[in-house]
Amino acid sequence: MTLKNTQPFGAIMLDIDGLTLAQSEREIINHPNTGAVILFARNYENPKQVTDLIQDIRAARNGKILIAVDQEGGRVQRFQNGFTRLPPAAFYEHQPEIAESAGWLMAVELLAVGVDFSFAPVLDVDCGVSTIIGNRAFSQNAKNVTQLASDFRRGMNRAGMAATGKHFPGHGAVALDSHLTLPIDERDLDALLQSDLQPFRQLIAEGLEGIMPAHVLYSQIDANPAGFSNFWIKQILRDELNFDGVVFSDDLSMEGAASVGDFSERANVALQAGCDMVLVCNNSTAAVQVLDSIPIENNPNRERRLQKMCGQFSMNREQLHASKMWQESALLIQNFTKQE
Repeated sequence: MTLKNTQPFGAIMLDIDGLTLAQSEREIINHPNTGAVILFARNYENPKQVTDLIQDIRAARNGKILIAVDQEGGRVQRFQNGFTRLPPAAFYEHQPEIAESAGWLMAVELLAVGVDFSFAPVLDVDCGVSTIIGNRAFSQNAKNVTQLASDFRRGMNRAGMAATGKHFPGHGAVALDSHLTLPIDERDLDALLQSDLQPFRQLIAEGLEGIMPAHVLYSQIDANPAGFSNFWIKQILRDELNFDGVVFSDDLSMEGAASVGDFSERANVALQAGCDMVLVCNNSTAAVQVLDSIPIENNPNRERRLQKMCGQFSMNREQLHASKMWQESALLIQNFTKQE
């Protein structure tokens, strides 16, 4: 008899095409280098369907696997029908007292269908020029970003979910969208230290579990975009900020990653720079190439870090909806959102 959970977490996070698993997807989920699956709106129809899908994903792997989603709120909320509609992060600057409740609500609703974690909160300081960030940021003030993101993360943690801060060291000062091109930030390190890096510094000190670097080139500081940079990941993040959580690459399919090389080169450079897990989304051919090209290795530090991203599942949806805390929190968010 084969025992489940015998394989450790692999270093690749990939995606799937639809509402159910294809046989080919079952095979790549069980690849030794697979460690996680990220779900998108195309994978979601309703809570029952996604709960069944997640159970099927877990059953397809003879080992450990994480399930993730982008569920920030506002325009980045992949699961909507059957979930509380969350406002964008900028909303909480006007209603700071509900940031923690919103983080809890977002997390507990995802946990109830089997998702381990959401890639949140956004720690970028909005500098008024980035449409791709914009109101996904909590504020244009670094101190306010820090406080509100800390509250939001506290709510996530209270629900049983680890948090991932993005996009290190700050995506809010470039106008271009890294999904479409490689943005270049020409500020020097002192400017970033005084503003953009402050939320990361504080939340790391508070125990932040995960971080996602930006596909942005900080041209006055290093020759590589942050997610492929030894300087940013090893020297600044690990050594100077003492971050000991998971470093997730941003999606290697984004154009902001294309300057590094083909998909295999992108994955290898990101891992060598210090990423624990790399994302390959919306390109199944590339995902298979990356799975087969990177070395299969046992990495105890990566394993320890990724283990902390596992969701603490305590309630199913029926139990959650019967709880007074969910009823009050959902009503609170809905009422404040209606007033806005």
